[in-house]
Amino acid sequence: MLRRKFITLFGGAAAIWPLAASAQQPTVPVIGFLSGATFETMREYVVAFHRGLAEAGFAEGRNLAVEYRWAEGHNDRLPALATDLVRRGVAIIVVGASTPGALAAKAVTQTIPIVFFIGTDPVKVGLVASLARPGGNITGITVLTVELIEKNLELMHNLMPPATTIAVLVNPANIPQTATERGNVQDAARVLGARVVILNASSPSEIESVFASLVSEGVGALVVSGENFFLTQRGLIVELAGRHAVPTIYPYREFVLAGGLMSYGTHFADAFRRIGVSTGRILKGERAADLPVQQVTKVELAINLKTAKTLGLKIPLPLLGRADEVIE
Repeated sequence: MLRRKFITLFGGAAAIWPLAASAQQPTVPVIGFLSGATFETMREYVVAFHRGLAEAGFAEGRNLAVEYRWAEGHNDRLPALATDLVRRGVAIIVVGASTPGALAAKAVTQTIPIVFFIGTDPVKVGLVASLARPGGNITGITVLTVELIEKNLELMHNLMPPATTIAVLVNPANIPQTATERGNVQDAARVLGARVVILNASSPSEIESVFASLVSEGVGALVVSGENFFLTQRGLIVELAGRHAVPTIYPYREFVLAGGLMSYGTHFADAFRRIGVSTGRILKGERAADLPVQQVTKVELAINLKTAKTLGLKIPLPLLGRADEVIE
C-alpha cells in the first residue's frame, strides 16, 4: 500500500518502475493519486484519468510522475495515506471516487491543490464553499451517486411483486455518504409504499453476513449503494447475489458486466477523464479555487438478460427499451 512505485499505462497494460527513477528528474511535477479502492478494481479508471492528462498535454514518464496510494477498501487508512503524500511534497493530490479521501486530503493541506471525484454533494460535506466558486485549494467533479439510490430503489420496487421486502446495502464507514443515503432511502420508501430494510457492511466478511441474513429478514431484492467500497468488492457481491438468487440492482455497469442483474448510475470512466483534464489545467498554472466543480449528470441503465433468466425474472419491455446496454 505504501510502496513507492510508478505505474505507467500503455494500451491498458501496467508497467511498474521504482520511485528511484524519479529522483533523476527533480523538475518533473509529481501527482499524488489517492483512492479508497485497489489498483485492480480501478485500473480502467486510472487509464481514463491518464487520457484526460494527455488531453491537457501531460504523460506519465515524459513530463510528470504519479505516486499512487490505495486504501484497499479501508477508509480508516486514508488520513495516513494523504499525510504521506503531503510529506512527499507532491504538486497536486488527486482523489479518485472517495468522499472520505477528499476530506482526509483537505484536512492535511491548505496549500497543495486538490482535485476530487466524489458521489456526494461537496458543499454539504464541507469540501467547497460553492460549486461555482469552490475557494481554497480544492476543486473537482461530483456525480449523481447518493441521489440515484432513490431511483434504484424505485426501479427494483417496480420490478418485483408489491409485497417484496427490499434491502439497501450501505457502508457505515463512509459517514457523510451513508447518512444522506439513509435519509433518501427512507423518504423514497414512504413515497413508494415500499417495505425496506437498511443493512450495513464495511468488510468482505460483513457482506457475506448480510447475504446470509437476507432469508431471515424476509428480503426478496437488494439495492447496493454507490459507495466506493462496494465497487472494490463487486466480484464478491455479484457472486453472493447469484448464489442466494437475490435480484439486485447496482450503482455502476461494472457490476452488470461481472454478471449482476441491473445497474443505474453514472459512467465512472468519463468522470476520471475529466479530473485528468482539470489536473492538467492546474499543472499549467490555473488555480484550483478558480475552477468550478463540474457536475456529471448523465446516467446509464444496463440490464443483464442472462442473469434475469437465471433468476426467473421477466424484464418488462418498457424497461428494456430504456436500457442503454443490454447483455444477452
